[in-house]
Amino acid sequence: MALDIEHDKTPHGERAPSCTMVIFGAGGDLTKRLLMPALYNLARTELLPENFALVGVDRVEMTDTAFQAHVEQAIRDFASDKHYSQTLDEAHLKRLLSCMTYMSLDFSAPASYQLLAAQLKTLKTSHHVNDNVLFYLAVGARFFGGIVDQLGRAGLVAETNQQWRRVVVEKPFGHDLASAQALNTQLRESVAESQIYRMDHFLGKETVQNIMLMRFANGIFEPLWNRDHIDHVQITVAETVTVEKRAAFYETTGAMRDMVPNHVFQLLALTAMESPASFDADAVRNEKTKVLNSVHKVDPVHDTVRGQYAAGQRDGAPAAGYKQEPGVAADSSTETYVAMKLGIDNWRWAGVPFYLRTGKALSKRQSEIAIQFKLPPISLFRNTATERHTPNCLVIKLQPDEGAMITFGAKIPGPKIAIGQVHMDFHYKDYFQNAPSTGYETLIYDCMIGDATLFQRSDSVMAGWQIVKPIQDYWASGANAALEEYAAGSDGPKAADELLEKSGRAWRDLD
Repeated sequence: MALDIEHDKTPHGERAPSCTMVIFGAGGDLTKRLLMPALYNLARTELLPENFALVGVDRVEMTDTAFQAHVEQAIRDFASDKHYSQTLDEAHLKRLLSCMTYMSLDFSAPASYQLLAAQLKTLKTSHHVNDNVLFYLAVGARFFGGIVDQLGRAGLVAETNQQWRRVVVEKPFGHDLASAQALNTQLRESVAESQIYRMDHFLGKETVQNIMLMRFANGIFEPLWNRDHIDHVQITVAETVTVEKRAAFYETTGAMRDMVPNHVFQLLALTAMESPASFDADAVRNEKTKVLNSVHKVDPVHDTVRGQYAAGQRDGAPAAGYKQEPGVAADSSTETYVAMKLGIDNWRWAGVPFYLRTGKALSKRQSEIAIQFKLPPISLFRNTATERHTPNCLVIKLQPDEGAMITFGAKIPGPKIAIGQVHMDFHYKDYFQNAPSTGYETLIYDCMIGDATLFQRSDSVMAGWQIVKPIQDYWASGANAALEEYAAGSDGPKAADELLEKSGRAWRDLD
């Protein structure tokens, strides 16, 4: 597919305003693998503030020099990784490292936050930064409320007309509806809703952000984006990785809590939302929340599937089952796969089923949104080989290869009438010279400039948990809530196929 596309190859946006970034959990894996490379990419594209300081906070003892060396190695590893391969900009790397200091603090001790306050005052002079501060909680969810409580008591999140203070909270935001409500209440005692940025790195992907533009900026899509033309929608977030060394986390979380109320429902909301009045943050988030509030109550008995991977094969080698993974209980009932059917009770989508699936240890790493259109109501070619041709499908690919594909029928050359399927593919990498990124660059930059469009608001979080609550309750009851086994390296449990087969539909292949 050859197209001429006009685009600006220069970095978009201006530098973020002067600020200090404080990362709680600076010694952790998230900071090492994703946050630091993202900050380097922002520095390299000159979107990081001109006057910037970073304070790494964690419990382990470490000097500023040792912390900087730790960060430098993380960024060098990122640059040499086959997925991100690039030549390091040594000048920008050196400048970024020079902005960094480190503090060993006890997250639960009030005295620690007085020390942090003193450090922020020192950095104003030494790094010429202003009073804006971004607090990033790259820690376990159990620490969120306590850290924000302490920040509030120390006066570190109080805003004025001249300064902003923002708090970034990683997922999961609660583990069910009640805990999410409790956490939100606790946070709101110290900070306003406008100060909370709930991070979902999926929304930093270019293709995810492009869903709205594809729909609302192209006259060929939006008129067809409704129940009159669309048969059903499939949203897939498939992973080949197993739980690896995260059993302690996964045993108490599972696929539902880990993926559905955040990643998967955000993709659902972007796909199904109405056109916002503007691209203002609250206008967009209003429409996304309306979608989640319109989801019909899911029947956990007939419209959900929960699975757990058993022994199988990955890349031609034997793979252990979930129960054989280190740290997993021998009788664990934690799901590693979820599929469900749901409907949206509004004018646009009435009667259109949405099928969602996500899981680990599957055959392919693949995240996509597939819009399958209805067949023409009357066949013009009865009693010919074209009678059972495949419906048109628009597939928005999120990973690993970002882009989009549309399928349609075309006549196969020859004297007979026969239809073949044509695939028109668009790959971001073919048309836009995007630098390798972790997906966090846009989100961190948006936090710094105060654009909350890509972050969940509390009402959206609650709406997501409200949808899954009946399912969680049913599964917890153990009443016929079967845990379907599937072989590691397969496409998932047979019951997930049957979820669509009973209506004459089928999942798209993982390929």
